[in-house]
Amino acid sequence: MTAAPSEASKAATAEAVFARLQALYPDAHCELDHDSPFQLLVATVLSAQTTDVLVNQVTPELFERWPTPEKLAEAEYADVERTLNRIGMFRQKAKNIINLARQLTELHGQEVPRSLAELVALPGVGRKTANVVLGVAFGAPEGVVVDTHVQRLSQRLGWTVETTPEKIEQVLMRLFPRRNWDALSHTLIFHGRRVCDARRPACAACGVSDACPSAFNAEGVGRKPPRKRVAEPKAVAKPQRGAAAKKRSKPPTPPSKASSAPRRS
Repeated sequence: MTAAPSEASKAATAEAVFARLQALYPDAHCELDHDSPFQLLVATVLSAQTTDVLVNQVTPELFERWPTPEKLAEAEYADVERTLNRIGMFRQKAKNIINLARQLTELHGQEVPRSLAELVALPGVGRKTANVVLGVAFGAPEGVVVDTHVQRLSQRLGWTVETTPEKIEQVLMRLFPRRNWDALSHTLIFHGRRVCDARRPACAACGVSDACPSAFNAEGVGRKPPRKRVAEPKAVAKPQRGAAAKKRSKPPTPPSKASSAPRRS
């Protein structure tokens, strides 16, 4: 029986694959357009269950009209909703970013906090968003950004069997040194968007397929199983009542003798 690889061996293997991916994507970076930590924070909140492409289409107008936390804090909900109506959950996100801007203005002097604890206390900000801001805006990640791409690739590459972002993040933080946490996320996201697609991974075009245990059999790895459709019971015809039932059950009237007798000429 073959012994399971040690944690150090797993880390060395993962580091080697990551180095090869970095060589393929030397310019891997956050693809949300932004000019400040505040803009990055807002854009990342908006990106939940929405593509970066769509977010980048709405943020120019958003930041032109409300360029600072103070300005956004004073915005009308309806105005912000209209600006965001092309992205998913725009009503809830409009509330989140306005309330976020109010807290930045009232509690942080319009500055974006530099700690994970303070960031996740803001409306609409979870651990993933906080890690994006800390890594990209401040170069001081406190964790690994685990989105759908990072989760899928981590599973397909055999780095983890965990299925929740929180547990996957803990595994990646053990496998990789802190200096690689930010680059790791961007590199995996680039590869996931361009090659390792959720439904149709292009394994033949993948630069690390020889080191991937899921290569050429990855369609079902790192994806949620499809929901089983339950067949609806067939409708049973209800018995008719009242006049309609009597009409259907009434026997046909036989022809009268007068009408059935032959006519005499």
